[in-house]
Amino acid sequence: MTSEDALYKRVTLRLIPFLVLLYLVAYIDRSVLAFAKLQMNVDVGISDAAYGLGAGLFFLGYIAFEIPSNLILTRVGARKWFARILFTWGCITAAMALIQSPTSFYWFRFLLGAAEAGFYPGVLYYLTLWYPAQRRGKIYGLFAFAQPLAPMLAGPLAGALLGMNGLGGLQGWQWVFIVCGVPAVLLVIPTLKLLPDTPSDAKWLTKEEAEILNREVKKDADRIRSKEASHSLLGTLKDSRVLMLAFAYVPIPLAIYGLSLWLPTLIKGFAVTDLTTGFLSAVPFLFGVIGLLVIPRSSDKRNERHFHIIGCSLVGILGLLGAAFFSSLAMQLFCLCFVGFSLYSASAVLWTLPGRFLTGAGAAAGLAAINSIGNLGGYLGPFGIGLIKERTGSLAYGLVYMAGGMLLTIVLVLILRMKERAESPSPLACASAR
Repeated sequence: MTSEDALYKRVTLRLIPFLVLLYLVAYIDRSVLAFAKLQMNVDVGISDAAYGLGAGLFFLGYIAFEIPSNLILTRVGARKWFARILFTWGCITAAMALIQSPTSFYWFRFLLGAAEAGFYPGVLYYLTLWYPAQRRGKIYGLFAFAQPLAPMLAGPLAGALLGMNGLGGLQGWQWVFIVCGVPAVLLVIPTLKLLPDTPSDAKWLTKEEAEILNREVKKDADRIRSKEASHSLLGTLKDSRVLMLAFAYVPIPLAIYGLSLWLPTLIKGFAVTDLTTGFLSAVPFLFGVIGLLVIPRSSDKRNERHFHIIGCSLVGILGLLGAAFFSSLAMQLFCLCFVGFSLYSASAVLWTLPGRFLTGAGAAAGLAAINSIGNLGGYLGPFGIGLIKERTGSLAYGLVYMAGGMLLTIVLVLILRMKERAESPSPLACASAR
């Protein structure tokens, strides 16, 4: 291991566990709705279609405020802005215990999305200030651990909290929201104290070490500037590659959130207890963690991105179609384990692509734009599956709907690869573009 590798390892140990913790709390706050639904729908009078609409409204709030949020982050710094995001989303999550009707459910979900807007692309931008492009695949994969880990923890936790029905005069689903909202608020002060905005602000780095990190990031920025014609905000948002990546990303949150927000309902349909539902719901996401340990590292090692995304997408499609075909719980869970393994990994590798042509404020805006448009899938997944289930009485067609969406990812990633190869005609350039 070189001295530079040792430095990046130390940076990773300092930053990534804390960032994973923050994202873990965010993801738990999103995913516990699927378990609260098991009681809340009856208490509040929310149909499957209304639940799907409300679950998806989170992403409309997220989309509406994401680009402004990321641009503010570049001005005030990650430390203060992440603390603000934590405080507001924690308060709103806890306040969801006050839901009394479908209308209030819709408003709380929209506000939660608006409060959390910018956190995920904000972290991706933040990491570009610390790591050069060739090191980001593994780092994004480590950060993405929170995505499958959150449902693994949320399932058993929510299952236990649902059993607190009547305690303190509250229903179990109300305890789910209260208990899961508090950690975000408690993490505000640690965020302000522990998270440096840039390498130069990190007290645990020497001046020389900070200069090494800044120099490597600057090399990336200079390389991109030498190749790209426009770096303005408007130029970034009009870049065809940004739009293609955004629409290539749409099916991934469509499938991930469609799965996480409806999986407890699918399992509960086999007449098991709430606690058993919670534990069984965690199984596919365990394989998501395994995938994130394997696929992004493989992508970095081979310096190849596109076919890793395409391969994972194909595995996800086969898993979703298999789960739709089989009628036994064991076989459905078996197939969904392949879905969990592949989709989170595809997402982590896909997020390495923007850093090859975006830098500075353009990177912040571009990452936010990709995530904003892509998170339309987070709306279309839960809402579409809710409508399909209400019309057909089955979740099987919803699984086919998610599988169909993944074809778009494969097509657009192939187009992006051909576009990169056309712009880098020499074998050496093509190799580096992979």
